[in-house]
Amino acid sequence: MSKPIKQIHLAAHFPGVNNTTVWSDPAAGSHIDFSSFVHFARTAERAKFDFLFLAEGLRLREQGGKIYDLDVVGRPDTFTVLAALAAVTDRLGLTGTISATFNEPYEVARQFASLDHLSGGRAAWNVVTSWDAFTGENFRRGGFLPEEERYSRAKEFLATTIELLESWQGDEILADRATGTFLGDARAGAFAHRGQHFDIQGRFNVPRSPQGRPVIFQAGDSEEGREFAAAGADAVFSRYATLAEGQAFYADVKNRLATYGRGHEDLLILPAATFVLGDTDAEAAELAHEVRRSQVSGATAIKQLEWVWNRDLSSYDPDGPLPDVDPLPGENTVARGRAQVRMYRDPRTTARQWRELAAANNWSIRDLVIHTGNRQTFVGSPDTVAATIDDFVQADVSDGFILVPHLTPGGLDGFADRVVPLLQERGVFRTEYEGTTLRDHLGLTHPDTPRAVRADPSAQWRPVAVRQDTDPVPTDH
Repeated sequence: MSKPIKQIHLAAHFPGVNNTTVWSDPAAGSHIDFSSFVHFARTAERAKFDFLFLAEGLRLREQGGKIYDLDVVGRPDTFTVLAALAAVTDRLGLTGTISATFNEPYEVARQFASLDHLSGGRAAWNVVTSWDAFTGENFRRGGFLPEEERYSRAKEFLATTIELLESWQGDEILADRATGTFLGDARAGAFAHRGQHFDIQGRFNVPRSPQGRPVIFQAGDSEEGREFAAAGADAVFSRYATLAEGQAFYADVKNRLATYGRGHEDLLILPAATFVLGDTDAEAAELAHEVRRSQVSGATAIKQLEWVWNRDLSSYDPDGPLPDVDPLPGENTVARGRAQVRMYRDPRTTARQWRELAAANNWSIRDLVIHTGNRQTFVGSPDTVAATIDDFVQADVSDGFILVPHLTPGGLDGFADRVVPLLQERGVFRTEYEGTTLRDHLGLTHPDTPRAVRADPSAQWRPVAVRQDTDPVPTDH
């Protein structure tokens, strides 16, 4: 029996703090002006993408004690941007990263439930943990948790947030549509959670949202992160977009689902992917080379090498050989607030491997940084890129890709106009949205239907705003 053809999921990442944007290009625009967000979101929706994704930066990153001057400086609040985009889009999912380390379940549940209502069921939360004390200095709690405690807190954070989101259930929120009066038994929104990290009780004040609850994304790649995703996430942001690595990650995470009573279709794997298009493959390859050289100047190459070496390398020639000295052990004190630093769990081994690569290929420092960190995922003509994406998804490298263009806000336009139609011709990508919510787009099942609707299938359940003078639940101002 032949394997069924998979439908491809596509999403778009609006670059924030990053090393992908080519600022020198005349077409590069603002990362702050709302018009940039609007253009990007509307392009993604015109192309029938599943969702737009915003990352989150909780502190300006530093290197050598100064703000990292090769990054984007400044980032509007995620919830503010997504709520505003809900008003200028109709179907596009709206996904934001919010840390489970420096927030509280009640406030996060309330914010995402509100966004889901405002958008008509298009909200999603990328659950992350914040790993460094440097970022923690911005918050009252300060410091940071060891890795095992971060995931322990994140698991309880997520479970508690879902308890709040699902605290409004069926007959508890049925109301007379004519008068807006409760017909239930006044248990709406009641919650009580006693756990290691959270001890809270009260009333959650946002009714059940259109999706039941927002879609849950997860981005960790550690053993704990993979297990966390298999236990409760709806989708995973993967680092692995190459064939062999992608297939290994895909199989590993999907095979963990059965432990939690879940099927392969209950969790989507979506790697980030960059791309460069040209009229021909040769033209695209030449352009990709230019993009990489623009993304990694000599100064950028040295600074990125310092993420691994954990020492000042400013005296080294970026067009010369790699340093003979080994990385300094211990906490990275040169680059602070950078997620990339923790990707290199064994810097000395990484340094040895990089020296071997550089020697074998006669690469300078800059060449090495380009080849190890700034290679585009898909390069070629629209036909080549469409075929490669389709081949990768059918080969279980992923269930789709989150595209990261090197230009903002117009970098997605060419893909929408030239690649998407080819995927549609192949029959592997939608030509129209078939549903209205993000769960519809992703093919995810709706959380349990409220009890009242199960009892009466003809009932049209929906949350109803209740007048304060008839609300039996005490109001907390």
